[in-house]
This record gives sequence, structure tokens and C-alpha cells, in this order.
Amino acid sequence: MKKDLTTQKDIEQLVDLFYTKVKVDQVIGRFFTEVMQVDWEKHIPTMYDFWSNVLFYSGNYTGNPMQQHIAIHSKAPFTVTDFTQWNLIFTSSVDELFAGENAETLKQRAQNISTIMQVKLFQKK
Repeated sequence: MKKDLTTQKDIEQLVDLFYTKVKVDQVIGRFFTEVMQVDWEKHIPTMYDFWSNVLFYSGNYTGNPMQQHIAIHSKAPFTVTDFTQWNLIFTSSVDELFAGENAETLKQRAQNISTIMQVKLFQKK
């Protein structure tokens, strides 16, 4: 039986698995490897803090993910398919490692974040 997400180490394990999958993904991998040319040593700890804050309200994250995604979108526009793929990878990563109330909460919050980003990025001007 899988355990629930309860610690910072759990978040780190999830983020590590997620980005292992994302880096090689045929749909969205290019955003990380070509468009942004991510500095992984900086990005991964930032994502640990972000997701820890999303689930545990840790207060460790400071930043503006919407602003960052707007900048990426201006270089290489996102599509609904990109967000769908991101959600599939995130959800499958959670499900591969964890089960429980926090796991379900995190998946729902990730979906909500994705929806809000899509509304803001794709709104007609």
C-alpha cells in the first residue's frame, strides 16, 4: 500500500520523478530543454519549495509562476494539449508514488493552478 504525502522529502521525491518524466516528454519536454534551457540545479529546489507551499503552506516559496509562464508563452506559445500533458504527467507521478488525502489534494490543486494559467494565458484581449 502506498503512503500519503506527508513530508518535505515526499515532495522532493515527487518533484524528482515528475521532472525525470518531463525532461524526455515528446509533448512538453521542449519547454524545459529548448525554450527555457532550465538551470536544473536552481529550478528543482525552487519546485520543491513551490509544491511544499501548495500542499503544506510552508511559506518557503517566493516567486510569480504566472509571470514566468507568460514570458515562456511569449517565446513559444502553450496549447491546451501542453497543459493536458503536464496534468497527465503530474497526476501519474503522484499516483505512482502516493495515495491518500494529501495526494488527492495536491492533484486537485495542480489542476486548479493549470486551469487558472490557461484562463489567463488564453484569454482574448
